[in-house]
Amino acid sequence: MARRPQPPVDGHLTEHSTGFGHVVELVRHTVPPMHPAGTPFVIAPLAVAAAGHRRAWIRTPALAVSAACLAFFRHPGRVPPTASGVAVAPADGEVTLVDAHVPPPELQLGDQPLPRVSIFLSIFDAHVQRAPVAGTVETVVHRDGAFLSADLPEASDSNERTSVRLATEHGPVGVVQIAGLIARRIRTDCAPGDTLDLGETYGIIRFGSRVDTYLPAGSELAVWPGQRAVGAETVIAHLP
Repeated sequence: MARRPQPPVDGHLTEHSTGFGHVVELVRHTVPPMHPAGTPFVIAPLAVAAAGHRRAWIRTPALAVSAACLAFFRHPGRVPPTASGVAVAPADGEVTLVDAHVPPPELQLGDQPLPRVSIFLSIFDAHVQRAPVAGTVETVVHRDGAFLSADLPEASDSNERTSVRLATEHGPVGVVQIAGLIARRIRTDCAPGDTLDLGETYGIIRFGSRVDTYLPAGSELAVWPGQRAVGAETVIAHLP
């Protein structure tokens, strides 16, 4: 959910600028919406809470679980940079690896190491994935694998993953959703032939995960391990 700031219309106040409408707009911009993938996880405990509303020991934990899932599946709006030739973080989280690594074979990016940025998503991060570059989806390949902790370097090669290859004006770019110790459900909402804008949401991983981005040779990486990344907004590389 990438968005651009909207200027006022002819410098005049809109119908939402004052009163109740203005309050609604403030709430809408402050409280992020929920990704559709979270709907069953929020509704199920709400149903349990409703069924057991006379029993606090049922109602209270169920409402807490529903609220936690609502927070986990949040889908905040973001404003991608307007600079040309940049790649942005595909997810919120901690940058764990900034190096060169041989891409997964299903990306068909060759057998030589390419610049890579890995971002680890804890259960407290928003778990949507966003396109690190603007481009056309060439391939989407899912591979079964292990469920090692996603913050381990070997998770890139061993864990279950879905790899997306994007054709861009700077060369092909690969972005890989990697399942983790707890995250075992990868959802990818794009297919070959789709066009993605910079920062556009294209998938989600449930409950802790990792996203690797493989960039064209010659890219200048702009982040470092330990840095916090904001999906669709943090510039992770300047492309050749």
